[in-house]
Amino acid sequence: MHPLAEALELASALPEVEVMPEEYSRLLGYPRGWVLEGRAQELATWARDWYAANGKPWFYARQAESFKIAGDGILIDGVSFTGKRLRQTLQQAEAHSVILVAVGGGGEVEEEARRRWLEDKPDEYFFLEIFGSAVVEHLTALAGARLCDWAERRSMAVLPHYSPGYPEWDIAEQPRLLNTIKRGPKEPFPFQLEALDSGMLRPRKALLAVFGLTRRTDRLLRLKELIPCESCSFGPCQYRRAPYRRNPQVPSELFQLSTAMLDPCAEYSVNRKALERWAKERLTLQTAQDGSLDAVFRYDGTTCTNMGMPLTFLYTVKLGPRAQGYPIREQQCVPAAGDTGHIHMCQYVENPLRLMGAIEHEKPLNGEHLRAVLTWQREPGAGGCLCTQASRDHKWGLVLETIHYALAQRESTQDVDR
Repeated sequence: MHPLAEALELASALPEVEVMPEEYSRLLGYPRGWVLEGRAQELATWARDWYAANGKPWFYARQAESFKIAGDGILIDGVSFTGKRLRQTLQQAEAHSVILVAVGGGGEVEEEARRRWLEDKPDEYFFLEIFGSAVVEHLTALAGARLCDWAERRSMAVLPHYSPGYPEWDIAEQPRLLNTIKRGPKEPFPFQLEALDSGMLRPRKALLAVFGLTRRTDRLLRLKELIPCESCSFGPCQYRRAPYRRNPQVPSELFQLSTAMLDPCAEYSVNRKALERWAKERLTLQTAQDGSLDAVFRYDGTTCTNMGMPLTFLYTVKLGPRAQGYPIREQQCVPAAGDTGHIHMCQYVENPLRLMGAIEHEKPLNGEHLRAVLTWQREPGAGGCLCTQASRDHKWGLVLETIHYALAQRESTQDVDR
């Protein structure tokens, strides 16, 4: 999902969604902690697999051009809404803007569920229908996580979302909200969605929401009901400030350890299979007693001239503890012991001190959290040597993405074990 402007506007058809099993079980009506088995597990697996092959989830968000609290309601882009609870939340948090969101699970899941009902297969109908609802919940949580990411980097915070039909917001205002969302100033609304006079959306597996935006992050710390994390089930979010309230209660000192700091489903600049192979074959990780990590990545390449002489460099990265978000504290890139290939790089031949000085002093993202590599914009430079700035940045990007991938997968496995 790519922002189209500094004033947020995002739109994406999502290739896949990962509905949490416990959320799906909850919507199916099972008690907390229940483990599906037998016929129920078979149906749940079938519904998940069907949607993975046929579902077309999507997400849209844009920041309102104007926002104002007016009397008992609010004005969004000049349109009046009467949600009392929403107005109170925005007023308490001293919100300065709102973000309008629409998510949808696609009409395909509804059509297939309907077909199963007509075929006298109520079990398949029910499990697929409920999975469609679970997808919408997941998309809403994912939207909140994406907006938190965008806001956090601008010293702002996103408030819990609110939707027509929630307490003290008449669902009859849903068509008005959809029309307001569709009036985006830069991009036409890219998805098929309509609201009937009754307020029902078509396709039904969709949701409209308003997220408040505030610069007064101190207000969220004092007013617990304004913390969006308590209603957000997006597990791998690195911006979580409080436990998801539907989770089993755990001591606060343990919560930080059970929440992933890195997103295991992150989007990288290279193929995940390549990252998996490099993490196994080229990367070593060691954890110190204070929780910091030392990572060493072995890079094997060739010069671009002199008939492609082989060369090897060692990239060393020291990271702060997981609880601090893996800050990048130290970086170093040096030729491996005994390597002679680097002296055949064209820029080394031309001026060895200048090239090796640049390699020694360049420490991209030093001081940033490891997750910053996911948004680091780099010039293309896939050559095997290190002669150019673009080529050196490219390799540092591969190194840091491999470390991110390895740690994210390790966290994901540990959280499952817990």
